[in-house]
Order: sequence, then structure tokens, then C-alpha cells
Amino acid sequence: MSVIVLISLLFALLLFGVPVSISLGVSALISLIFFTNADPSAMSEIMLNGLKPALMAIPMFILAGSLLSRGSAAKRIIDFATSLVGHLPGGLPMSAILACIIFAAVSGSSPATVVAIGSVMFLAIRNAGYPPSYAIGAITSAGSLGILIPPSVVMIVYGVTAEVSIEKLFVAGVMPGVMIGAIMMIWAYVGAKRLALPKQPVESFKVRFKKFREAFWALLIIFVVIGGIYGGLFTATEAAGISALYAFIISVFVYHDIRLGDLYSVFLDAAITTAMIFFIIGFAVVFGHFLTAERIPHMIADYVVAQNMSWWMFLIIVNIVLFIMGQFMEPSSVIMIMTPLLLPIALALGIDPIHFGIIMVVNMELGMITPPVGLNLFVASSITGMPLKDVTKACLPWLMVLVIGLGIVTYIPAVSLWLPSNI
Repeated sequence: MSVIVLISLLFALLLFGVPVSISLGVSALISLIFFTNADPSAMSEIMLNGLKPALMAIPMFILAGSLLSRGSAAKRIIDFATSLVGHLPGGLPMSAILACIIFAAVSGSSPATVVAIGSVMFLAIRNAGYPPSYAIGAITSAGSLGILIPPSVVMIVYGVTAEVSIEKLFVAGVMPGVMIGAIMMIWAYVGAKRLALPKQPVESFKVRFKKFREAFWALLIIFVVIGGIYGGLFTATEAAGISALYAFIISVFVYHDIRLGDLYSVFLDAAITTAMIFFIIGFAVVFGHFLTAERIPHMIADYVVAQNMSWWMFLIIVNIVLFIMGQFMEPSSVIMIMTPLLLPIALALGIDPIHFGIIMVVNMELGMITPPVGLNLFVASSITGMPLKDVTKACLPWLMVLVIGLGIVTYIPAVSLWLPSNI
């Protein structure tokens, strides 16, 4: 009875347009009052106890992404990517996808990736003779890789909620991210070949090396942060602080993109985004505490196991549920709500928690480009001036590519687990 009231109240509040964080907090508080003996005044203590030290990585990665997206780092990465694949059929969309992969590894943010790459590449692709829908679909969809390729804020949220290694999650996200990006580039190549779309001239090795040199400091952050984590030099939380400091140094003193007077607005944007995420996390902790106290996840897990449901059947259900929820809620919210419910069942069926986390994150990628709440759709619409319905329509063929990637990640665990098990 308690779980029915909890879930019904949550979705009723969401349908009435109440913010996710408030919906989580109100539904959890009412359930605590009526179905447990817990003191409601303990809600703040539950929230504070649930905010683990690893979450301190989130504001630092958000700040790093904010600093880099304001400057010329994205433009330099785009120029380098274009020099590598721009001469192929579909070269400019492929360049945009490759730039999204690289910038995702630099910023760790999906919306920041769409803004940074899309603001430059959309006009370039359109002016080269490609249909506008082709350009916007590629960039908006590839930008979703920002939550899969490390460093990823969504992965940090899952790692804390599931109590698994964030470092291993970061490693596990590399191959799926690169694989899905490669499938997107193949899709762009095949589509351009079929439609006989224009190609760019081949650039010489000297020009490519020049563009690499110009992008070097932006690219180096990938090796400094990710290499440091994988090499055991520092933790993910320490890496976040290093990434923010590094982004500050290259943006202000190397590329001279940001003046010291601009830092206030950069820090303010990062603080607003961080506050929104932590507000959601705090109330989601209370929500999860109620579920655990009532042993709801364990009862669901026992029921599923008793039905002799196989792991692959369970994952079909998981993908459907997460796809639907991702259309209505922000990724961190879905992760915080669904992990306590689904992970015990996954563990009971022998599914690795790292693999399960990557499945959840890829599902959230789909949510970033599907209405009505797909954040990347709104970002792309704002930077291009295209109506939201046209942006959504442009992303549909690329959504199919992500679904193919999700299927591979779901049913071939080695794609996610090979790197963590060999590093």
C-alpha cells in the first residue's frame, strides 16, 4: 500500500507541473509521516547523511565544462576533428560527431556539448549544402554522449546511489561511448553517400598538425584527468578539482578566452546548475531512504526471482521503463529514483552493477533527445532558431542509432566490462 501511495503521489505532482525535486520531497515526506514511525524532522539529517563526499566532484566538473564552453576550446577541437574526417562523404557531420565525442570527454556535460559544438557546426554544415535537419539531428544526438563518456555527472550520481566505484564506471563508459559515436559516424557516412552530399577538400598533414597544435591544450585535459584516474594518481573527486583548475588556466592564461571580469557569470552559471542537481539529489535521498526502510526493493526483487524471469527479459523491461521515464524526467532524477528499485533485482539475477549502470546511462541518452523533456532538444532549438517539433523530427533517425547502441550495450556485457576488468 505504501509504495502505491508513494509512486502515485510522485507522478501526480509531476503531472501538475511541480518541479521534480519538490515532487520527490513532498511524496517522501508524506509517506514517512503516514507509513512509518520516523520523525519528519529527521528528514534533513537523512538528506545530509545521503550526500556522500564523492558528490563533491559534480560542481567541479560542471565548473570545468562552463569555463571551456565559454571559450575557444570547442572551436579548436572542431577544427582538428574536421581536418581528420572532413574530406569523407558526410565529413562535416562526422566532424561534428567526433568533436562531440572529444568535447564530451572534456566537459562531461551533454547540454554544454550541444551548445559548444552546435553553435559553430550547425551553420557550417548547413552552408556546405547539407539539409538543416541533417545537421541538427547529428549534433543534438551526438551531444547526448556527454553523459556517457567520462567524466560524467550522471555516472557520479549512479555511483553514489548504487555504492559502486565511480572510477570503474568512468572506465566502463569509454568503449560504449566510442562505439555509439562510431556507429553515428558510419550512419552519417552512409547517409551522405546515398544522398550524394558534398565533401570537403583533403587537408595536408602540415595543416592537420597545425590544428592539432592549436587544440593541444584543450585535448590535454582528457589525458590529464582521465589518465590520472586510470593511472591511480588521483580519485574521481580529486580529478574534478584538477579539471576545474586546468580549465581555468587554459581559458584565462593560455587561450585568453575569458577575462577575469567574466568569471563571476561563469561561476554563477555553474553554481545555479549545481544547486539544481543537488536539490534533486537531496530529496531523492529521502525518497530512496523510504523505499529501503520499507524493504520495497527487496520485495520486488524476491517477486521477480520467484517468477523465474531471465536476466535478458528483465533488461527488456528495464529499457522500456527507463526510456519512458527519460522522456519526462531529468537523467539524475531517474537515476536516483530507479536505482534503489531496479539494482537489487539486477543483482539477484546476476547482472554486474557496473554493466547495469552503463545501461541506465545509455537509456538517459535517449531521454535527452525525446520529448517532452529532452533537454538537448530545447538547447538545439534555442541555438538554431528551429521549432522544437522540427528539431525532434530531425533527431528521429539518429534516435534509432542510439537504440541500436543500447541493444549492443545491454546484451553484450563485455562492451562495458572489458576495460574495467583489464585495467
